[in-house]
Amino acid sequence: MTNRPADSEALRGLRRVLELRARLYAAIRRFFCDRGFLEVETPVLLPANAPEEHVAAVSAGPGWLRTSPELAMKRLLAAGQGKIFQLGPVFRAGENGRWHHPEFTLLEWYRADAGYLEILADAKELLAAAAAALRGAADFAWRDVPLSCAPESWVQLGVSEAFVAHAGWDPAREFDADRFDLDLVSRVEPALPADRPVVLMDYPAPLAALARRKPDDPARAERWELYLGGVELANAYSELTDPAEQRARFEAANARRRARGAAPYPLDEAFLAALAQMPPAGGIALGVDRLLMILADAASLDAVLPFRNG
Repeated sequence: MTNRPADSEALRGLRRVLELRARLYAAIRRFFCDRGFLEVETPVLLPANAPEEHVAAVSAGPGWLRTSPELAMKRLLAAGQGKIFQLGPVFRAGENGRWHHPEFTLLEWYRADAGYLEILADAKELLAAAAAALRGAADFAWRDVPLSCAPESWVQLGVSEAFVAHAGWDPAREFDADRFDLDLVSRVEPALPADRPVVLMDYPAPLAALARRKPDDPARAERWELYLGGVELANAYSELTDPAEQRARFEAANARRRARGAAPYPLDEAFLAALAQMPPAGGIALGVDRLLMILADAASLDAVLPFRNG
C-alpha cells in the first residue's frame, strides 16, 4: 500500500486482501481453539534468537527482532503449558522475492508429550480446514494447476529416499552441506509432486537444528518439511530437550557463521536454562503468507500483503 490516493479498483483489491487474511486467521484460530490449544503471545524484541548459520536477524536497539517465537514458546512448555499456538510477525534480514519478505506472518504450534508425527497429523487437518474456509473444499487449483489438501492426498518421502532417487546419493550417510543445498534446490525439489502436499521426512543429523535425533537411527533427525504446490511451507520437529546438546549446536552454528565472515549471535541463556524442564514435545513453524498466497490463487506474496516495502 502507498500514500497515493487510491482508485476504486485499488481499494477493492486492498479490501480483498484484508478480508482473505482475516478469514484465514479466523479459520486457524477456530481450528486450534476447537482442539484445546491456548493462543499465546511472546515478545517481538528479543535479547537473542536461536543462532542459525543462514538466517540473519534484524537488529533493533538493545536486541533483535524475532526470527521465530520458538524459544519463548518452548519456555512456556517448560513452565507447564501443554498445547499452545501463536500467530504473528517475524523478521529476517535480506529476504526479498516472490516467496520471501523481510517481515512475514508465522504460525507456530507445540504439543507437550508428543512428537513430529502428532504435529504431522495436525498439519494435515489444518490445511484441509484452511482450504475449506477460503476455497470451499480441500481440492482446488492454484495458478491453473489442480491441488489437493485432503489429508489422504499427502505424500511422505524420506530425505534419503528422495536424494537417492533424484540426486544419486544419501546425505544421511555421507553428508556434504554445500552439495545438499545445491541438490535440494536443483534436483530434489523440482521432482516433488506439485499437485498435493509433500513431506520430506527425517533430515540428516547435521541439519537437525533444534530437533532431536531419531533414537533408533542417530544419523537422522526427527524433522520434516512440508511443500505445497512446490513451495516450502513448514518445518517441524520432535523437539530437542537436552540443554547441553542444544548449547553445543548453537555454538557450532555460531562457529560456522564466523567461518563465513558473519557475526555470531548471543545465546538465549533463559531458554537453555528452561530446556531441562521441558517435556518431550513436537512443534512446527508454518508460513502463513505463503499459505494464503496459494489459497488466494496468487502468483507472489506481494498479492496478499496489504503493506509492502517501497
